[in-house]
Amino acid sequence: MRIVFLAWRDTAHPQAGGSEVVIDQLATRLAARGHEVRLLHGGPSGNHAYRSVRIGGNYSQYLRAPIAFLRHGREVDVVVDVENGIPFFAPMWQRRPVVGLVHHIHTDQWAMQFPRPIAAIGRWLEGRLMPRAYRRAPFVTVSASTTEGLHALGIPLTHITTVEMGMEFDPIEPQPALQPRFLVLSRLVPHKRVELALKMWNNVRSTTGGTLVIVGDGPELDKLQNLAGPDVEFTGWVDEDRKREELSKAWLLIHPAHHEGWGTVVMEAAAASVPTLAFNVAGVRDSVEDGVTGLLATDERDFESKWIELARESTLRLNMASAAQARSATFTWDRAVDLFEAVLESAAHGR
Repeated sequence: MRIVFLAWRDTAHPQAGGSEVVIDQLATRLAARGHEVRLLHGGPSGNHAYRSVRIGGNYSQYLRAPIAFLRHGREVDVVVDVENGIPFFAPMWQRRPVVGLVHHIHTDQWAMQFPRPIAAIGRWLEGRLMPRAYRRAPFVTVSASTTEGLHALGIPLTHITTVEMGMEFDPIEPQPALQPRFLVLSRLVPHKRVELALKMWNNVRSTTGGTLVIVGDGPELDKLQNLAGPDVEFTGWVDEDRKREELSKAWLLIHPAHHEGWGTVVMEAAAASVPTLAFNVAGVRDSVEDGVTGLLATDERDFESKWIELARESTLRLNMASAAQARSATFTWDRAVDLFEAVLESAAHGR
């Protein structure tokens, strides 16, 4: 098949996250299976096994997409329209079959990141216009939570296929630090709520001791550094080797996000034998098996209590570490691409 992905970013973007990793894995593996794959996106492009084309900036790309598609996507069998808050509305300006790829629904996130008028427009585009524009299109979601959220917007369940994404993570030999070492691994943006980790750490550290390590970069960095109390370490952006080093030493992944699509960093931590402590929210409850591979909290007080419990109970923590690693191994990219490819083939053939 000739496949075009319309997506917000390439993995070369300095703010690339889990969504971009998923798209890169799907595109790379589809290309390896003999499909002709192109990625049209905003921001810088990297070198890949498929063709990656910059068509604008973070927002101008949405306006430029129809013209760019005429240049780079005219000969195509199926379009993968990736929804990052809003999709590209490809069914409204071209006639090829479209598959919507949705990581998570952004309903509450709009107000976290934009002024009220812009947030209202974003909610309308995602919640009202998207279901109408894509009423005949099949969708792929990355978790059961996202499937539920998409269905709540009016997309029939019969149009949605849930494809939990795979893991590609070389084994890490755990070498936990002698003193408690808790890891936040995240883009520093509002909906990740890293400020809550700092707030709760102020209450937890007097009991547990140790260090809270914040790995990642983003627009919230300066604000978070100003909020941080004692025993907090900021690394900024790190490469893959440094990330693996931090995971090998971590006792727990602390993940206070408001929501996720699937939780790529949660699964990376699991593959490194690191259990996760998080809130019981959409997406995260799919990637963390509560009580088995980590714990899910209902509120901040519960989060702090569970944080102290996991720091103190080494046997519980080690059992969860082992279970997390075993579960992560069941999520393979071959399985994910098989399912995704089948949806694309059905769409391309009008089924």
